[in-house]
Amino acid sequence: MSPETVGFIGIGILIVLLFFRVWVGMAMAIVGFLGFAYIASFKHAFLIMGSVPYAAISNETVACVPLFILMGVVVSNTGVAKDLYHAAYKWLGQLRGGLAMATVVACGGFAAVCGSSPATAATMGKVALPEMQKYKYDLKLTTGSIAAGGTIGILIPPSLGFILYGILTEESIGKLFMAGIIPGILEILFYIGLIIILCRLRPALGPASPKVRFMEKVTSLRYTWAMLCLFLLVIGGIYGGWFTPTEAGAVGAFGAILISTIARKITRENFIASILEAAQTTAMIVIIIAGAFIFMKFMAVSRVPDMLATVISELPFSPLIILILIIFLYIILGMFLDAPSAMVLTLPILFPVILSLGFDPIWYGVIMVRVIEIGLITPPFGMNVFVLAGVSDVSLGVIFRGIVPFVVADILHLSLLVAFPAISLFLPSVM
Repeated sequence: MSPETVGFIGIGILIVLLFFRVWVGMAMAIVGFLGFAYIASFKHAFLIMGSVPYAAISNETVACVPLFILMGVVVSNTGVAKDLYHAAYKWLGQLRGGLAMATVVACGGFAAVCGSSPATAATMGKVALPEMQKYKYDLKLTTGSIAAGGTIGILIPPSLGFILYGILTEESIGKLFMAGIIPGILEILFYIGLIIILCRLRPALGPASPKVRFMEKVTSLRYTWAMLCLFLLVIGGIYGGWFTPTEAGAVGAFGAILISTIARKITRENFIASILEAAQTTAMIVIIIAGAFIFMKFMAVSRVPDMLATVISELPFSPLIILILIIFLYIILGMFLDAPSAMVLTLPILFPVILSLGFDPIWYGVIMVRVIEIGLITPPFGMNVFVLAGVSDVSLGVIFRGIVPFVVADILHLSLLVAFPAISLFLPSVM
């Protein structure tokens, strides 16, 4: 068989293994090893297995993964989400739909120091859902705003999605972080605009809560200043060139622990729990990275990506049409796979295609992450929906009906990012 044929057979076997719920990293490593052995030899395949995983995870860039994860879990386990929601509630709660808007804003703030969409949805579900139920908010609007707001977690930096994309494509993680800021803010504004429109058409969806004095609003900000300073230090330090993303991860992790200690919100129990959770998540991602690089070696010798890039570039379609088809593929993948899995499964194959079409790799990273976000709330298997259902007593049907308007807002937001790449590329261009 030709190397290309072996490559396509390997991709098919990988998909079958994923359907049998084999870990993504292990499945890619197995297929990559066997495929490389068939095309080259078992001797060379064993050399790949012995050298590539170490080379992939010993990279200095990978060191930022556990650091940013530790930063996020410390913040998550010490009650910062409640503080962010409390402040947003004081400023927005007296408006129609104000609690839903506060939820979206708090999700954005929490995402800025967490980096995980499912974690954001789960945490804000525990915090915001009881408050909106207390003020008789429509359950569909309530759950829709939480599930959709959780997707901001992978776009606003520091984002594990951008870190993984940067590692797999060897693009600058600092530039990817900068590229996600304006699209992340726009996503929040799109959701707020949607909530305003829905509550103007049907005021009963989100009744206004009692008015709050101005001094109470100002006082509520005392709960958020520390994390705001931490975010500005980490992202500002990367933007200003004061430290690398890996150094920024160390600063962020230390800062989160220090702030939580000063605020007396960290205990021996939740600190140990944070360390264990960060270690478990890091182990999962490291396995995915190692498996992805082994699979990428197999793809390289099979020449499948080069062949696809050549064939697709010669199709009688514009690059934009091909990009739209890729976007639909990612929306479908996002229904079934988490963001890291979807990225490592497709990047070895599709990234050379994107480069051959002339798209900017930093801009494409934003589009890819944004599309996977949409998949996190898209029926029938939106991960954020299942996470929210797991931390509440609300049925999946109610949540799925609630996210429909937010999916429409997502599509409009995505269309804007595709039509105007400068939205994503402005900040990276002035670093």
